[in-house]
Amino acid sequence: MREEAAERLAGAGADPAAAAVWRAELVRLDAVEEGLCFGRLDLRDGRRVHIGRLSLFREGQDDPLLLDWRAPAARPFYTATAVVPEGVWRRRHITTRGRVVVALDDELLDLDHTGDHFGGDTLVGEAALLAAVTAGRTGRMRDVVATLQTEQDRIVRDGYRGVLVVEGGPGTGKTVVALHRVAHLLYAHPHLRTRGVLVVGPSRLFLEHIGRVLPGLGEGGVVTSTVVDLLPGVRVGRVDPPATAERKGRADLAGLLAAAVRDRVRVPDEPVEVEFERLVLRLDPATCRRAVRAARATGLPHEQAGLVFQREVVDALARQFADCLEAVTRTDTGEAIDGGSPDGRLGEADLRALAAAGVVLGPDDLDAPRDLLDEVDLAGLRNSLLADPGVRAALDALWPPLTPERVVADLLAGPAAGDAPLLDGHGAPGTGDWSTADWSTGDWSTGDWSTADWSTADVPLLDEAAALLGTGAPPTFGHVVVDEAQELSAMAWRMLARRCPAKWMTVVGDLAQTGDPAGASSWARVLEPHVGDRWRQTRLTVNYRAPAEVVEATADLLAAHHPGTPPPRSVRSTGQPPWRLRTTRAALPRTVARLVAEHVDGRPAADHVDGRLAVVVPRRHLAALAGVVPPGCLSTPDQVKGLEFDSVLVVDPAAILADSPLGHNDLYVAMTRTTRELGIVHPGPPPAEVAGVRPR
Repeated sequence: MREEAAERLAGAGADPAAAAVWRAELVRLDAVEEGLCFGRLDLRDGRRVHIGRLSLFREGQDDPLLLDWRAPAARPFYTATAVVPEGVWRRRHITTRGRVVVALDDELLDLDHTGDHFGGDTLVGEAALLAAVTAGRTGRMRDVVATLQTEQDRIVRDGYRGVLVVEGGPGTGKTVVALHRVAHLLYAHPHLRTRGVLVVGPSRLFLEHIGRVLPGLGEGGVVTSTVVDLLPGVRVGRVDPPATAERKGRADLAGLLAAAVRDRVRVPDEPVEVEFERLVLRLDPATCRRAVRAARATGLPHEQAGLVFQREVVDALARQFADCLEAVTRTDTGEAIDGGSPDGRLGEADLRALAAAGVVLGPDDLDAPRDLLDEVDLAGLRNSLLADPGVRAALDALWPPLTPERVVADLLAGPAAGDAPLLDGHGAPGTGDWSTADWSTGDWSTGDWSTADWSTADVPLLDEAAALLGTGAPPTFGHVVVDEAQELSAMAWRMLARRCPAKWMTVVGDLAQTGDPAGASSWARVLEPHVGDRWRQTRLTVNYRAPAEVVEATADLLAAHHPGTPPPRSVRSTGQPPWRLRTTRAALPRTVARLVAEHVDGRPAADHVDGRLAVVVPRRHLAALAGVVPPGCLSTPDQVKGLEFDSVLVVDPAAILADSPLGHNDLYVAMTRTTRELGIVHPGPPPAEVAGVRPR
């Protein structure tokens, strides 16, 4: 297949489309090289089926040499058990390095067929699974296609066409399940390849972390993005205080933005005089009001509706101008200047001229008055009015051109003239604590946004404003995956809904890990405004990342703040319980430096970057610890969301708890990132949430 793709690429010549297709095919085939075949099913009827990352067929034969893991016939590899063997008597997991088989893991499922004793409630491919979850981190997420468990496979193959919410605690495999579901949907619904799939993650680091999963599953071309990256050209350089971020994320900001745009349209109280071709035209309030009603009745965005408004107003001005011309072509006595009838009807001279030209007029033509300007003339006049600078200025004053940046800035900070901000401290219309001091750069008075620093919470507001104005047409996708979905505000969900008209999504998250003040506390609350009842929820219950000792250490924290949420069940134990160490605030940097040095244990610091060691600290300690922690190992709780590491050191849990209204969720996230070792350093007494952890 690779040789054929290479030959087709070489033969594509100057055809760029064909070359792109075969170049992409070569990339796809290269991506599945590692672990191409990872399983085998031995069936009771004597057949053997090899399972892999794609299907391969022998020339001239219908039975595949290798069966794609997404094919229905491959499903028993993930779902068959000793209780329900599904025609399988042996399942083999095959581990390869390059093209060499380095390990086999056999499971005997059918006791009647083999005569061997085998338990019926074990994990699928336990040896292969435990080898995967205990392997050292590399900074890249592995695909788990060879070790998917039954509850995971059920979600991967779920064909629900609404919004499928996959909730689960830390380490339950939500992300890999979502990515494997994408690969399965692309296999089952090929039209998605043309409509596109979007994967939205919490950070670029997270997207790099998952970057190899889909290509390794035989799928490429999926678009990955953060919420911020969905709106190109916006520079995010500010961090909002938690209360401000929470207010900006509320759904009612959409209504306030819409009202702000509507309020920019002005209907004058008195007639507006417009000079055109040395004539003074008068635009009365009633005409403006009719034009505004006609424009808004279209339901179009501001800019497109503005064209309707302009058409209505200019049409009225053109007719007024034509009436002025008709008036000045008559003498004071009412006699037409051209010698015709004063009321515009054809005179005797006109009729003789027309008859001489062979024009035959009917009775209605003879009685009808003749205007000086016909419809062709009026059309040209309307174009001239639109091109006139004075007329344009008058139109723009009534229906002004707007930018998303100007609308959002004015909503948050209030007009530059010194009026009160449009929001109060609770996000409602009125006055409140929206200080222009937050806008650290940019010339706001002149509307120069090129150097403006926005916050992450501002991006959905800018996108909403762009939709209201009609100044941007975002790309749309056939399916959208949202990871760490609990972090999205109500305004961010509006942003995603615009990019997925079919409302077909895979949403994965954990409400117990919500850290953003504007994030979700209920899936129904954030989804139903967009999809109604076209959503359902499923849950993952098994923790494949954190050992049982870490799950136990977080039990008090979870029970205190999420009493109705059961902790996920861990599949393994390391015999290495988490520990905590007390220090002083003054000695904190030295203590952290010593613990990091002990962990490094003489190895180069670079060996502990990209997945091996994470030192998770509250934002207030970043500067003080930057010099004692290897670059790339120092993170805040929000930066490690969705990631995993061999060892995690949590610094100052009390400060993490205090830094945000949802600090307890941030601490839960920090403590559950490890696959092996968890340590906690606390200046002063430990907070109650970690007091049960063994002192070191």
